[in-house]
Amino acid sequence: MKEKKNIAVITARGGSKRIPRKNIRNFLGKPIIAYVIERALNSKLFDEVMVSTEDKEIAEIAIKYGASVPFMRSEKTADDFADTADVLVEVLQEYAKRDIYPEFCCCLYPTAVFVTEKLLREGFDLLINKNFDVVFPVAKFSFSIYRALKMENGRVYPLWKEYYEKRSQDLEPAYHDTGQFYWFKVKSFRENRTLMTENTGALLVSEAEFHDIDTEEDWKIAELKYRIIHGI
Repeated sequence: MKEKKNIAVITARGGSKRIPRKNIRNFLGKPIIAYVIERALNSKLFDEVMVSTEDKEIAEIAIKYGASVPFMRSEKTADDFADTADVLVEVLQEYAKRDIYPEFCCCLYPTAVFVTEKLLREGFDLLINKNFDVVFPVAKFSFSIYRALKMENGRVYPLWKEYYEKRSQDLEPAYHDTGQFYWFKVKSFRENRTLMTENTGALLVSEAEFHDIDTEEDWKIAELKYRIIHGI
């Protein structure tokens, strides 16, 4: 059995619908996935930084920036219906075929351009020190979800009437996944096949530390935000 304690798995399929070729699109001078590869490598946390993809061009770019592509992703896990857990199951199965059984993995998304080496280290430390199954970054919703509205035929109604008249400071805070990375114990993931168990921990991050990129507008704002934060 080949020993590999930590593996970074960057999930980067070729078929992005809303922003074509999003995972390798130029972001302020280089493919956006390059930032994530470089942060993972520079963190010194991983025995291997690999990219899971079915796309030859993505594979070539990943290798250029220092990642490995030890095998190509299957068509089944590259379609619109496969989720992250499906991809990770396949990755671990492929490593097992090569007699490689990592103890810990970190799944990173290729457009998580604001991820830092420090945040990756903090996530790993939390996973180990608190004995969690999974750890990922979260942010607080800027506006209470309990004041959410639904719309029907142009009219709006509160989703939760019982909370609508309460003061916002009296409502329980709510948090959301920032969509950057998931540290997890491989043994636990094999047993549960999910990244949300009853023993999942979280790192609280600020609005400046992440940015979800799903649309062209998101992309432009992310570039502006990155320039401001990094002074470029």
